[in-house]
Amino acid sequence: MNWFIQLFSQESVPHSLIVISLVVATGLMLGRIPFFTLRLGIAGVLFSGLALGHFGITINPQVLHFLREFGLILFVYAIGLQVGPGFVSSFFRYGVKLNLLAAAIVMLGAIISLVISRVGDIPIPVAVGLFSGATTNTPALAAAQEILGGLPGVTGETQKLPGLGYAVAYPFGIIGIILSMLLIRRFFNIDTENEAADFKRIQQQNTTQPVYKDLTVENVNLDTLPLAEIPFFEAMGVVVTRILHDGHVSIPAPDTRLGIGDTLRLVGEAGQLEKLKLLIGPDSPIDLKEIANNLHTRRIVVTHKKAIGQTVANLRALYGVTVSRIYRPDVEFSPSGSVHLHFGDEVNAVGSMEALDKLENVLGNSLETLNHPQIVPVFIGISLGVLLGSWPFYLPGIPSAIKLGLAGGPLLVAIILSRVGNWGTLSWHLPKSSNIILKDLGIVLFLACVGLHSGDQFVNTLLNGNGFYWMGCAVLITLLPLLIIGFTARLAFSLNYLSLCGLLAGSMTDPPALAFANNLSPSTAVSIAYATVYPLVMILRIIATQLIILLFL
Repeated sequence: MNWFIQLFSQESVPHSLIVISLVVATGLMLGRIPFFTLRLGIAGVLFSGLALGHFGITINPQVLHFLREFGLILFVYAIGLQVGPGFVSSFFRYGVKLNLLAAAIVMLGAIISLVISRVGDIPIPVAVGLFSGATTNTPALAAAQEILGGLPGVTGETQKLPGLGYAVAYPFGIIGIILSMLLIRRFFNIDTENEAADFKRIQQQNTTQPVYKDLTVENVNLDTLPLAEIPFFEAMGVVVTRILHDGHVSIPAPDTRLGIGDTLRLVGEAGQLEKLKLLIGPDSPIDLKEIANNLHTRRIVVTHKKAIGQTVANLRALYGVTVSRIYRPDVEFSPSGSVHLHFGDEVNAVGSMEALDKLENVLGNSLETLNHPQIVPVFIGISLGVLLGSWPFYLPGIPSAIKLGLAGGPLLVAIILSRVGNWGTLSWHLPKSSNIILKDLGIVLFLACVGLHSGDQFVNTLLNGNGFYWMGCAVLITLLPLLIIGFTARLAFSLNYLSLCGLLAGSMTDPPALAFANNLSPSTAVSIAYATVYPLVMILRIIATQLIILLFL
């Protein structure tokens, strides 16, 4: 048994691996235990690490530091790849108002944290921990600890303070978001079914997803004119997918000439198609899809390296097919001929069976390839992120150099690369399952190390120190921003209650609160609002904790 005792008492590689694995495994099991109707979730790893750290079970400080930073890098890089594709589009497409309200919640939380720090005599490192825990935002804690460790004169004891603040604030962070939703619902006497019906009606009025319409050509100015010489189709984002001419349905080419009485199937936004009725002619009584026995529709996923970067016009010219829609993360659109294909695009193509078979061979359409991540781009991206995070720059009014650090650098690079899509045959696309594994592995390593590092002081701080006082301050950081912005959004902007719940959950990047809000109604309003504000809020919270430390420590 001596070898077993030595394994837990002497520092070694096996010892470090066993302790970390034990913290993660027990923490994830702890996170599944319901406390009333709530669960700690992945934050259970932090409390497991605190418990083992309290009893003196820890690992070599250098190994602990490396695992914590490596876990942080994996986590923020995966977050960047996840939110990057929808960051710009969600901000402008789904609502500047929602994002501004969410940003106000972040700003208010940061201001309240600073006021509490000054008035309540709470150290800044504790205040940023309270700010992170009260808003259930682990990346903010990671960013704070990373930049705190890079400042001169910061002791090891000081570096433990954000983790302690986070731990005492986190439990009410989850409860407070749900409590805010219930208080707003009770105050305004809201009927969720009516809110869901109102949201559905407004969404149908404002939808921008492509639809189809069959129109009869009656404009004499279009007679004998080839499609390539008609400018308004591409300008309005409309694609001609089929044409009925002399009783025969075919795929139109750029040199296809229109004739009076022809029927065109057009795909685009509903509003644009209505406008085209004035330029082309009225709705056709003929459904082209029903009579086009020689034409078929197929969804094909771009997974072949040689297909990446091909234009829609090339596909039409080489294979005689029409691409009516392209599906990308968070967006669906009718493409013009100049649109380039990205890895993972879902292409909705129209053509003969033979043409579609050829197109499928060229594009790949391999789910196995789609779900198999490319490892080289991951490490290239991480390397670029570390380089960017280590680059010092100066801002007016701040005497020392600022670095994005190991949290900000990889996050920003991942967002940029996810927007780029491809570099030649290198794809920055990461399958959803791979992204989840990368993200979860990174966060459990980080939380385990934070817990082990701070565990020797947690119980003493909670019972004999200022732990319960800090906890009361964290309640204010959680509730005040949510209630102020929640009431403002309802009174001043008449924001739909279900969208408001998604806004509140998204502004705290809190999945348990999202799950609770989704149980209020089957409407998609909650999830849409959550996804809309999530990317901006995640970035703002990471930046906020770093600025608080740099400006006020």
